[in-house]
Amino acid sequence: MIPDLPANIDELKGFLARDEAEALYQYALESSARGPVLEIGSYCGKSTIYLGLACRQHNSTVFALDHHRGSEEHQQGEYFHDPELYDTGEGQVDTFKEFRRNIASAGLNDTVVPVVASSAAAARHWQTPLAMVFIDGGHSLEAALSDYRCWTAHLQRGGILAIHDLFEDAHEGGQAPFAIYRMAKASGLFADIGRVNTLGFLRRL
Repeated sequence: MIPDLPANIDELKGFLARDEAEALYQYALESSARGPVLEIGSYCGKSTIYLGLACRQHNSTVFALDHHRGSEEHQQGEYFHDPELYDTGEGQVDTFKEFRRNIASAGLNDTVVPVVASSAAAARHWQTPLAMVFIDGGHSLEAALSDYRCWTAHLQRGGILAIHDLFEDAHEGGQAPFAIYRMAKASGLFADIGRVNTLGFLRRL
């Protein structure tokens, strides 16, 4: 049972299964006792709420990193495009308004710090050690590699690396997250500590 979980959590826009969300919460609860959590790819804040509720237990912080213009698959004409998140005035996807509304509704404005930027731009001068990094950003190989290379260096020893949307079979989903998951396991820097559905967890050695 997760304390203060919003009653409408399953109605929020997002792609996180309930078993994945609960595992994410448990690892964030463990990790946030030692430092802040970074989420890459917040979308409308569904996963951010689970992370935020865990971090609030230890008066910690979630840095929620997203440019809020949607990944490749969210653009017009693509499979996961949502017309409700498209700003016709700007001619772009804009998920930030929905994100802010959901975080405020969950009472997490003092726990979640939005970072509205590309992953590479945010990482350029980053100095804060992280207790957990959750990679759920763009699913192109270029985007996934950038997220992995930019942020794993900031993960504390003993910290958790979580990677979402792991599919061995290309017919089931994109292969970029699985590629960086294999890269992490082969690096000698991480121990594989298990998977829940399509969400993999590793611990920094």
